[in-house]
Amino acid sequence: MPVNIPDKLPAIEALKKENIFVIDNTRALHQDIRPLRIAVLNLMPIKATTETDLLRLLSNTPLQIELDLIKLEGHTPKHTPAEHMRAFYLGFNQIKHRKYDGLIVTGAPVEQLEYEEVTYWKELKEVFEWAEHHVQSSFFICWASMAALYHYYNIPKYPLYEKMFGVFRHKANIPNLPIFRGFDDEFHIPHSRHTEVRATDIEQIPQLEIVARSDEAGVAVVQERNGRKFFVTGHAEYAAMNLNEEYVRDVGKGLPIKIPQHYYQNDDPGNNPVVRWRGHANLLFSNWLNYYVYQETPFNIDEIE
Repeated sequence: MPVNIPDKLPAIEALKKENIFVIDNTRALHQDIRPLRIAVLNLMPIKATTETDLLRLLSNTPLQIELDLIKLEGHTPKHTPAEHMRAFYLGFNQIKHRKYDGLIVTGAPVEQLEYEEVTYWKELKEVFEWAEHHVQSSFFICWASMAALYHYYNIPKYPLYEKMFGVFRHKANIPNLPIFRGFDDEFHIPHSRHTEVRATDIEQIPQLEIVARSDEAGVAVVQERNGRKFFVTGHAEYAAMNLNEEYVRDVGKGLPIKIPQHYYQNDDPGNNPVVRWRGHANLLFSNWLNYYVYQETPFNIDEIE
């Protein structure tokens, strides 16, 4: 899929080197089609890395996407230059009158705080409420998945004894569900989190269904039964070296961190990672875009309810 992204976004050059098809705003203006309008609320600390990770996956189907990168007005990122935010991001107040075919909300490094202690929690709740009436289907990642489950359904998160860190094997509970079209019997997803949501809480909510689990990592993918929301507790979007960078960072800070499980060849951080999740990550995002966004969204985007 050619992804229509802001001119001069740094991710453009990185993706072109991988032979991934992206087009900038100027070129997209000359294509007479109705693109899917996707908003990405990027809460990760290093914005450019997450932009590239997501765009790599969103570019993998035959439809054009018009992408808006969104920021919260009350939060100033510490690890991304202000110039980058001004050039490529829109404040939520600038877009909340619009409707979108899809919304992606990323993880955030605040999971050990109570939700109400997060400085931007009030504004994030406003985004969640806005999405109910302005977005066809929403895709929540890692901390955002837990925060959304808490906001919409009052499902709590629980601290883990040690960080869930590595690449884990998963199985789909409903293999013929469209979100898993083309998946193998088992698939892998990276995880990097200090908290979890529990099946016993989710199973009490009739609107929700756990559609993928891991023996080691627990609940992995939760679907709202109407397909309007997906909650993914891991990071299927991660590139090959993301977990390595997190591990090296935490070791450098002297934090108590174990080697990411099932990640390095022979579990040796001196070796390269073994990438086991890339193919299924592409399928996960392309299936979401095709079956739950493109095939469900009205042609007139203003008709989204």
